[in-house]
Amino acid sequence: MGIYSTVMESVTEVTGLSPTAFFTILAMMVVVYNIVCGMFLGPEDFHQKPQKEAVQVGDITEEELRAYDGSDPKKPLLIAIKGQIYDVSSSTMFYGRGGPYSMFTGKDPSRALAMLSFKPEDLTGNIQGLSAEELGVLEDWEYKFMEKYPKVGRVVPAPNTTENGDEVHLHHEDRNGLLLQQQQIG
Repeated sequence: MGIYSTVMESVTEVTGLSPTAFFTILAMMVVVYNIVCGMFLGPEDFHQKPQKEAVQVGDITEEELRAYDGSDPKKPLLIAIKGQIYDVSSSTMFYGRGGPYSMFTGKDPSRALAMLSFKPEDLTGNIQGLSAEELGVLEDWEYKFMEKYPKVGRVVPAPNTTENGDEVHLHHEDRNGLLLQQQQIG
């Protein structure tokens, strides 16, 4: 009992608190410390987990790109910017189902990114009519995607359409497959 009494008297003498108050406050401080530390990432959390090899999709149409919107968990999450397709699967928290940017996956949202818009009508790869400032914003996005995500392909027009989406009627091709004459319909 001698050590116990000495410690309790020392706590009261040094802190001016009763031993019960002192140990209650100490326990609360430990709990608060653990809660606050749990709110932040530790240095070990910054190490990237080894990512599996990005699946190269090559040249695909906008219609084919829609299949990579997160609805099939076996397929990667893909986003195109200015026709270049990036695998954003490593950021499922942002681009996966229910994520704040999930509406961008499976699409080329270049216009929306340039305009910093979440409007459905802006979720398109059409960048015609954008201001120089908006094109600069889009370029910043493009550089961020180039640095962070692997490029896995590019968006190409669907067969028998132009880049504007107009239907094309092919009149004649030479033996090398070169288009000699085309007529836009519509």
